[in-house]
Amino acid sequence: MKIRRHSKIIEIIKENDIETQEELALRLKEKGFDVTQATVSRDIRELNLTKITDGAGRQKYAVLAKNSSVAAARLNSVFSTGIESINHAQNIIVIKTLTGMAMAVAAALDSMQNSDILGSIAGDDTIFCVTKNEEKAVKLTESLKTILKEPLADK
Repeated sequence: MKIRRHSKIIEIIKENDIETQEELALRLKEKGFDVTQATVSRDIRELNLTKITDGAGRQKYAVLAKNSSVAAARLNSVFSTGIESINHAQNIIVIKTLTGMAMAVAAALDSMQNSDILGSIAGDDTIFCVTKNEEKAVKLTESLKTILKEPLADK
């Protein structure tokens, strides 16, 4: 039962912007899981879920491929130090990085397991990331910019 519930939690947070434990518990109940807030809290800890900021400044739960706070800190570090600019054109996000950093930034991006990303490709200093539509590209662009310690000027 726990494995099924954990799988459902991951599915729910990938498909929805879940901001609170109460909201997650409600979604689980809608899917047929009889849970308490204490159970949801324990599941969040066991799955090592993290909260990220979306483009509108709201917090939401997210799954990182390497479920640890160390991995989350490293992802933030890669983004903070490696990215020079982030822009979008229609449903494609173009990320310019320091020379040689594109692969590391792309790996960090892929590990976020964002269901709005259809795929990404990295060169030496540029990443193309394709999203489902332009609205998703705008949202993801803003979300990625919030990860950075210093705001980027549009280049």
